[in-house]
Amino acid sequence: MEKTSLAQRLLLAALLLTGIAQAQADDTLHTDLPVPYLEQAVSRSDQPLVIFLHGYGSNEADLFSLREELPDGYTYLSLRAPGTVEQDAYKWFTSKREGADYDGVTAELASSQKLLGDFIVKAVAKYHTRADKVVLVGFSQGAIMSYEVALRRPASVRGIAVLSGSLLPVLHAELKPSPALKNLAVFIGHGTDDPQLPVKDATDADQILQGLGLTPQLHIYPGQPHSVSAMEVADLKAWLQQTLGTP
Repeated sequence: MEKTSLAQRLLLAALLLTGIAQAQADDTLHTDLPVPYLEQAVSRSDQPLVIFLHGYGSNEADLFSLREELPDGYTYLSLRAPGTVEQDAYKWFTSKREGADYDGVTAELASSQKLLGDFIVKAVAKYHTRADKVVLVGFSQGAIMSYEVALRRPASVRGIAVLSGSLLPVLHAELKPSPALKNLAVFIGHGTDDPQLPVKDATDADQILQGLGLTPQLHIYPGQPHSVSAMEVADLKAWLQQTLGTP
């Protein structure tokens, strides 16, 4: 996949549509948990925890700007992926092609999935909350990792928001219906004009998850490329409030 700059595109869209500028992201990188991260935390315990997972070639500052448009009263963390592409550009795994399908190096997917699982456990303890108040919000590779974590460790999170992502064949091949999945909430958002991960990836994932007994909330955005729109963020905010409630 090509390098993305989601925060810049979202900010420009917000300026054009509303004339309201986003607040600057906190640039303090925390390293006390298994993955480096940015933080906007609330002081109260037992509050919702939203964890952002950026796309290929981006970094922890990218998705962090979304918090300005999402519910107040939540703790927001934005993670830096472990693999380096170049300076200030990171990845969760190395991508590859299996025929027409986008896929990833299995060992790297497994390593990042374990790392994220460990991070979630420690973040839940640090912020004095519960696994059923945790939501992963991922874009592109970050969305792929959201599927990897939640479908393999459904008890670790309340839900996932998959933005311009894909459920990889290596994961699909291992999935089967399970009572452990029944409480997992899933938001799927995808643009019809995405040249990197086609919209079919979203509709296919929706069908796969329904076959597992889940009820994803699928949102398709006409004309949207490999990015996030203001409408999608508004839909995401409503879904978060529905899933996690209002503190």
